[in-house]
Amino acid sequence: MRRITIWLLSTVAALVLLFSYKTSTMGAGGETSAIASGSDGSAGSSWTATDDGAGSGSGSSNGSSGGSSSGSGTATGSVAQTRWGPVQVRIRVSGGKITDVTAVRVPDGNHRDQEINDYAVPILRQEALAAQSAQIDTVSGATVTSDGYRESLQSAIDAAHLK
Repeated sequence: MRRITIWLLSTVAALVLLFSYKTSTMGAGGETSAIASGSDGSAGSSWTATDDGAGSGSGSSNGSSGGSSSGSGTATGSVAQTRWGPVQVRIRVSGGKITDVTAVRVPDGNHRDQEINDYAVPILRQEALAAQSAQIDTVSGATVTSDGYRESLQSAIDAAHLK
């Protein structure tokens, strides 16, 4: 009788531990954070033009007509929904060139996501600045984030009316 009781309690304890274990895919559904301030979580692209450093207005990429490739300002790409969470980037443009790329949102549902993005996002930023386009290489080990980064980057480039 004593052996059966011990066996039953150990089986119950093992099942409780098994069902309470959280895998890395459980965080894919929702936890994200804004990396840069001013993230409004909007799904569309937007362009904010500046004249000599002063903001002059904003509009959506669909509402603008005939943007100039020599303009200055910022463009926020659309949110790319990936398997591990949303990815969104913002570009700064000056003289028709991309001068800065900022990751506004990246997946961070668990510690591993944060490690991957801490490694991958600076590499993706350097690639985007060097290429001046969304045609950048995938970072090994961060394929999903790289794909979302490229998608949002292309959306921001389109909003800024760059080639």
